[in-house]
Amino acid sequence: MQTALLNRAVWLSDQTKHLEFVVENVEIFPFVPGQFVSIQQPKSDGKVHTRAYSLASEPRPSASFDLCLNRVENGFLSNWLCDLEEGSRIQFHGPHGMFTLRQRQQDSIFISTGTGVAPIRGMVRWLFQDPSRHLGGEYWLVYGTRHETGLYYGDEFLAIEQSFPNFHYIPTLSRGGNAWPGCRGYVQDHVREIVGTRRNMQAYICGLHQMVDANRKLLKEELGWDRRQIVFERYD
Repeated sequence: MQTALLNRAVWLSDQTKHLEFVVENVEIFPFVPGQFVSIQQPKSDGKVHTRAYSLASEPRPSASFDLCLNRVENGFLSNWLCDLEEGSRIQFHGPHGMFTLRQRQQDSIFISTGTGVAPIRGMVRWLFQDPSRHLGGEYWLVYGTRHETGLYYGDEFLAIEQSFPNFHYIPTLSRGGNAWPGCRGYVQDHVREIVGTRRNMQAYICGLHQMVDANRKLLKEELGWDRRQIVFERYD
């Protein structure tokens, strides 16, 4: 079991928080973008509750990591984390998980909704930190939510898109207002348009069960992809 100190906490919306932790008593904290940590906290009944949270950052020279999570009705650990004050400590173990990049320099599409963007943020930031990781490939991020306030890290993704012509950020709203200038509808509608007849691609999907299943079905059954081209993680 390891401990980490909450160095910075920022509300991304009225229900979603970005948390930055520093791992204590180590010089580095190695992990692969897309992995998760399991956080433990005892309740008043004496039982220890554990929940997994995707790392919302890329590996860094310092021993640190970010999380992005929602307040959840009757959700003990998520709400406890959202209420943590800077300087507080958590106990965790990890990293764990296989929701990681399979092949570099291969055309890839990232598909996410809500806080499912957390591990994908780490993947995208890591890819575009070093030209050797992304040159020769084209990368799309299709990010869907109901309202514009639910698009987290949008400024970061726009900055990467402006700096690198092989990264394409496609935010889409299912309930966007009249002032929204971007794409509308569900993510799978835009995935179909982007992928078209492409076959030599990889897909990384993260979000709620229904969205993940809809996009897996689209890619495998309608577009004829092999299941090994599709890497996914569900949040419910």
